[in-house]
Amino acid sequence: MLLGTWNLENLYRPGGPFGPQDKAAYETKLASLADVIAELDPALLGVQEVGDPDALADLAGMLAGTWHIALSEHADSRGIRVGFLSRTPLMVLSDTTAFPEPLRPVQADDAGPAVARAGRGLLAVRAGELSVAVAHLKSKLLSYPEGRFHPRDEGERARYAAYALYRRAAEATALRALADKLLAGDGRARDVVVLGDLNDEAQAATTQILLGPPGSEMGTPGFTADDRGDAARLWNVAPLIPADQRFSRVNSGRRELIDHVLCSHRLIRRVTAAGTGLPGTGAPRLSSVGPDPAERRGTAGSDHAPVWVRVGS
Repeated sequence: MLLGTWNLENLYRPGGPFGPQDKAAYETKLASLADVIAELDPALLGVQEVGDPDALADLAGMLAGTWHIALSEHADSRGIRVGFLSRTPLMVLSDTTAFPEPLRPVQADDAGPAVARAGRGLLAVRAGELSVAVAHLKSKLLSYPEGRFHPRDEGERARYAAYALYRRAAEATALRALADKLLAGDGRARDVVVLGDLNDEAQAATTQILLGPPGSEMGTPGFTADDRGDAARLWNVAPLIPADQRFSRVNSGRRELIDHVLCSHRLIRRVTAAGTGLPGTGAPRLSSVGPDPAERRGTAGSDHAPVWVRVGS
């Protein structure tokens, strides 16, 4: 089976402040997304930036066969949330924004109160024997007071980069706590996947929080040797992605892999391939994004490439 994650980039029905401005642009976007999903043919796809639940239903309606939808009830200030499209029925296991105790609230801006919750829900479902969590962590694309995407000075830029990092680290900690519940100390026997737009690369400190006990990383002698940490570990499939495809977004001309799929011990040994974009088509073709996400309003497709993993029986 193929499992994947994809940031759909501002999936709204037309007429609002963030989505396509008219029906024609909306239908073009849906068709573009549907073509990719149809060719990807996932058993389950974690999705991000669903701004309108009805829009995801519209997208599912363009796909052949029966698709099941699960969406988080926790959206951010723009209304975007995470969810799933699945070939098999889904049972929601958890939908939370809470930071785990005793993690304290973190500063979010210069003046406002500290925040004690993730900006978007962390959603976990069960599909057959598979337990999967999807997330969309705090972005590195910074926003400033009065709706600005450019800082007044370098001091403001540095502070808001720090605030974003505080939040992303806290959200990663909350996601790891959710993964612990899904693993239940038995990752050798449980099929668990954590995926989504983590908004940082594989070696970033926030992404590393999700891995659990150190050791046994891919490419090291410990990977093929069992140890006590395997029951709690997650493995990022990033090293399995061919080097020329190892990116899911292009930021100011720089390729970066910020969307990830992490697997439990039982699953990682059955992974047969991983990639970005569409299997067999080489490196994704993505437009470069800048600091202002509003510049892409109404653009067809997405500014992210899907990230996928194929798992054998």
